[in-house]
Amino acid sequence: MNELGLAHLLGLLDDFLPVIDTERLRSLLEYHSDSPILFSTGLFFALFIIFYIIYIALRKNAFARIVYVTLFSLYFYYKTSGLWFVLLLFTATSDFLIGRGIASFKADSKNRKWLVALSLCINLGMLSVFKYANLMYNVLLSVLQTVGNLLNITPLQQIVYEPFDIFLPVGISFFIFQSISYIIDIYRQRITPLKRWIDYLFYISFFPQLVAGPIVRASDFIPQMYKTPKLTREQMGEGLFLIICGLLKKCVISDYISVNFVDRIFDAPTLYTGLENLLGVYGYALQIYCDFSGYSDMAIGIALLLGIRFRINFDSPYKSATITEFWRRWHISLSSWLKDYLYISLGGNRKGKVRTYVNLMITMLLGGLWHGAALRFIAWGAFHGVALAVHKWLMSRFGSFKKIGAEMTPFRRVAGIVLTFNLVCLGWIFFRAESMQSGFGMLRQIFTSFHPEILSQFVEGYPVVTSLLIIGYIVHFLPAAFKTSLRGVVARSPLLMQALYLAIAIFIVTQFKNAGIVPFIYFRF
Repeated sequence: MNELGLAHLLGLLDDFLPVIDTERLRSLLEYHSDSPILFSTGLFFALFIIFYIIYIALRKNAFARIVYVTLFSLYFYYKTSGLWFVLLLFTATSDFLIGRGIASFKADSKNRKWLVALSLCINLGMLSVFKYANLMYNVLLSVLQTVGNLLNITPLQQIVYEPFDIFLPVGISFFIFQSISYIIDIYRQRITPLKRWIDYLFYISFFPQLVAGPIVRASDFIPQMYKTPKLTREQMGEGLFLIICGLLKKCVISDYISVNFVDRIFDAPTLYTGLENLLGVYGYALQIYCDFSGYSDMAIGIALLLGIRFRINFDSPYKSATITEFWRRWHISLSSWLKDYLYISLGGNRKGKVRTYVNLMITMLLGGLWHGAALRFIAWGAFHGVALAVHKWLMSRFGSFKKIGAEMTPFRRVAGIVLTFNLVCLGWIFFRAESMQSGFGMLRQIFTSFHPEILSQFVEGYPVVTSLLIIGYIVHFLPAAFKTSLRGVVARSPLLMQALYLAIAIFIVTQFKNAGIVPFIYFRF
């Protein structure tokens, strides 16, 4: 290019650059801790449309598509956790190499076990630092203080607990569990390791499920990643239906009842009557379901638009007639992960009844601890462990307790659903409460200061909250056949009608925007 041509090009750039909002562009490229990218925001949908146009153009070139989606996924994670995305790169690199190493040894080689142990040490070590460092530090200081009191050592008695200021990278529990399952599946010879690092990074960083699940197994994901996406109208409609359901669950029901009612009750339970506390608990049960299943719906729907099908993560869990059934319907990807990689590894039910109950307790205690380094999460896990052990014992002693689904009489099933739902809600109290003391305070209000006579005042004072609670639970308990039929109607609709459905959903969401943007609950786990 000659000097005249270069000068002309620079002149054109000078004329064009002022049009670009450089501040907005810089904001898009920078990490802002107070405004991460959420599936429920307009920014994500705007970025996704641009991303999707290019994705469609690259869909026939598998390598280019994988690289492109991986780069977008890393950008997506950077916008939620900043420079901590290097942890994701480190996990992908270490387990890619370890997986290749395991496959290079014979099945009976002890080196395979050592490599699995190395992977577990790396992955669980990262979890321990970022999620449990303060808990372990607090326990250590408590032990030192106890020793100081017993031995009358003043310096130990005077130690003050000051928690470390540790940033928790969003979704670290999810991508680490996913990576662990990949390594164990290679060790168990269920899958063969990927040959290219970029392919494994694509699997571990795939943005729809990256920050809050579902936890996707490599055996389900890898066979799909090389196939050329062929998106039919029905497949697009199904994905759109799931995205719409997720938006309405999260932005309308969950966010509104959270900000306008549930948070107020749990922040100060003793200021409200037992009836209000009980309704707050039922509200939280609906909130956490709509929040997490709403995210899962959107993740599954977005992945479907990209030609990847995930398994269902929630299956109307409050329809469960037993606590065992509940865990087959709630957060299915986590509960199945705990069963396959922890419970079975501990021996499952193969080593006698007592060991079975112990394995259940250990699994659920660690499942509770996975949610957070706090006594209330451990108590929640222990509560469910005891409930599962009791149900398993009843099934071993009484044949009628083995009946499930249609095998139950209508009365038995309804009674089981009511009992199971309230048991689950009892557990939610301590899962959500700020402390164990606050949880017991809520129970005390429910059992000693109920005041049912204020129900009409509650309905008058919270008309929208009451309506959303009723609508949310009615929709949840609708027959599965009705929901399947509705999904089919949307999937088979013309493209123009599908766009209209999405526009109506967005309009409804905007009517509730006064509730504010509330981060997804499971981002903190």
